[in-house]
Amino acid sequence: MNSQQFEVAGRRVGSDDAVLQQLLARAYESPDRPRCLCCEGGVEMYVARHRQFVLKRMPGSGARHHPDCPSYEPDEQLSGLGELVGDAVLEPQPGCYDLRVNFPWTRVAGKGVPRGEAEEPAEVAVARRRMSLRALMHFLFHTAGFDRWSPAMEGKRNQAVLHKYLMEAAEGITVRGIGLAERLYVPEAFSEAGREEAARRRRAKLAVLHPRDGQTPLALVIGEFKGCDASAVGRRIWIKHAPDAPLLVASRTWERIERGFGALLEARHADTGQRVRVIMAALIRARREHTYEVDTASLMLASEHWIPLEGIHELALVRALVEQRRRFVKPLRYDSRSVAAFANALLLDAGPRPVPLHVLSPFLAGKEREGKERGLREETQAWRWSYGDEMPAFPFLVQGSR
Repeated sequence: MNSQQFEVAGRRVGSDDAVLQQLLARAYESPDRPRCLCCEGGVEMYVARHRQFVLKRMPGSGARHHPDCPSYEPDEQLSGLGELVGDAVLEPQPGCYDLRVNFPWTRVAGKGVPRGEAEEPAEVAVARRRMSLRALMHFLFHTAGFDRWSPAMEGKRNQAVLHKYLMEAAEGITVRGIGLAERLYVPEAFSEAGREEAARRRRAKLAVLHPRDGQTPLALVIGEFKGCDASAVGRRIWIKHAPDAPLLVASRTWERIERGFGALLEARHADTGQRVRVIMAALIRARREHTYEVDTASLMLASEHWIPLEGIHELALVRALVEQRRRFVKPLRYDSRSVAAFANALLLDAGPRPVPLHVLSPFLAGKEREGKERGLREETQAWRWSYGDEMPAFPFLVQGSR
């Protein structure tokens, strides 16, 4: 695929052009906006400054880019994100997000709900949506780009990449007035040689958990679930690449996790012939010095390439797309009650519009299957595959479509 083309300061330039940084520095100080030239007329972009100048898409403009363009973003209504934007997901500045969540960053010992006589309310507020821990995990993976795939990513996704891009994504996110990067821990890629230094950085990061003024702060850990075993005081949860920092959890809490996420935990042992990852997002607090206890947890399936999955039935689809070197986006559920209306993947390299790919699993619950069938009757251009049958060919790859 050719490099992404822009118009910057009146000049056409590619994303790999040596003069791009010089032009972006000039554009950064100018009111004139650069344009991505992926489609006729171009699409306005803005210049951000991090370690270097970068071009980013304007809020709400992702669907205006060509599907084959790196700046393309599907319409929010094609995933569970559409239900949250405006209420739980706010973008006060381009690329900066304020998330409203349904969990706290602090626990206060002994604090309860005050009792007393009912009083006439001074006002009644409209109920606003709040993101769950799962939705926050989905949003972080989406912002970091792990819900999309292109052939250029082959062999370039590992723990180090996961750590780098999740932490970078967190820098632009605020949760309850606190920068997410301050409270997020993603394990570094483990090596025996760097073990002590990585442990030192982890302890420094999680020093935020020290109780203060009767309050117990919480932090968020995201990593690949490795296993759980019994301990003298409950259970120990092990996260890959953090072999010296187990997360403690009460036996009853672990039993609730097993009941709530049993299908995901079983998926690690499914006869799929390929690797399945279980990603854990856990709010943790300090039980004692450098002893971390799970307060709240959520789990998510992912492919070997860290692409989030709704279930095992999507694994073969994602694998086929990767092996055939196709470009696609994986719509995520967030907090949607039903995923029937969402495509299991959106194919981005088959022409000027993304092609929805749908999988019909015999294990879908009745209402979910009915909803999927109903949507497919209305969506005549969609690709469909009944799991268990031979997978049909994907729509043709359009070379140089942009």
